[in-house]
Amino acid sequence: MSEQTAYWGYPTNILLASGCSAEAVTWCGKAGRKRPLVVTDPGVRALPWFEKLTTTLRAGYPDLVIFSEIHANPSLDEARTGAKFFRDGDHDSIIAIGGGSAIDAAKGIALASQNPDYLEQFEWSQAMAQYPTLADYPKADLPPLIVIPTTAGTGSELSREAVLVDSDLHIKKVITHAELLAFCVLLDPDLTVGLPPCLTAMTGMDALVHHIEALCSPLFHPMSEGIALEGIRLIARHLPKAFTDGSNLTARSGMLTASAMAAVAFQKGLGGVHALAHPIGARFGTHHGLLNAILLPYVLRANRNAIEPQMNRLARILDLDGTGFDAVESWILSLRRNLHVPHDLHAASLTEDAAEWVGQQAVADISSSETNALPLNAEQYAAIYRAAVRGRLEDVTPF
Repeated sequence: MSEQTAYWGYPTNILLASGCSAEAVTWCGKAGRKRPLVVTDPGVRALPWFEKLTTTLRAGYPDLVIFSEIHANPSLDEARTGAKFFRDGDHDSIIAIGGGSAIDAAKGIALASQNPDYLEQFEWSQAMAQYPTLADYPKADLPPLIVIPTTAGTGSELSREAVLVDSDLHIKKVITHAELLAFCVLLDPDLTVGLPPCLTAMTGMDALVHHIEALCSPLFHPMSEGIALEGIRLIARHLPKAFTDGSNLTARSGMLTASAMAAVAFQKGLGGVHALAHPIGARFGTHHGLLNAILLPYVLRANRNAIEPQMNRLARILDLDGTGFDAVESWILSLRRNLHVPHDLHAASLTEDAAEWVGQQAVADISSSETNALPLNAEQYAAIYRAAVRGRLEDVTPF
């Protein structure tokens, strides 16, 4: 079996193969469902291959319906709208096709389709307090999800969480439920071949941040830690190739694999990069992967005193010149340059004016801030943000 074709049960059914997206109909049948709703975003819907794929799916479901009223940072309101669309159409399952936006929206739709109040009831902090283990979650009879990711970065395809914007508060909220884990994930590298280099870079860096933050989380979860280390190695190997040659199916497959692995890795936790990126993205609409890519070295330097052991391991696994933190930081900065990632948030049209608000919201984002490598307060997060706006990594002093 080549590295471009594989089946894993982990416990989600995961199929990695060129053209496997066409098997979504088969997997709907395996789930015992007959009226799937396709959830995607307008950008994916306009791609040439989308019509071909949906034509194939209609061979099994002639009345296939598509919902694409989703923005780049999907909201709770959009999930509620989609849930009404789901119920009104008497659908029984969801095929999510797209990047993290479409997949997160699909999860929100699945949750709200059973009860609109579930989006509040299963907000991450509340859910963790009430349901400490997966077995504690109340049965919700959510419609099964068949997920076809078209980017390699968010990891949403293999997580049971979704990040949705609260449009009234201008913040992102994480919702979670045990039944949001996909019934099947179809990793089809053919669908990522046309992804532009800039999006390949941003989504790939998003996956890298997931793995690095999981590795540096202070929680004890050696299974996720091992997956994080291998995920970083795969990204180091495949992301530059996918960026320079988008038609390289081996590199595209490698990145899809690393992205899916990241969702398993970040069960150990995320950290300060996401704590900062979530509120910035919610308020300003900036691409999540771009924010993560820019912020990563600034947060790592702030965390330096707490992550030297992890950086030593990572430098050895990547066979870097030098040892420890300095070697890893140098590698990340070089990778970003090669991927044409800007060094500062000013390039993303952000200013220092929002620093205090960003710092406060970063602390409030406990789904990420509580598992940062070390506790940071609002003032410290604001200082990191200011340094990132200026592009002055030297202004970040390890805390």
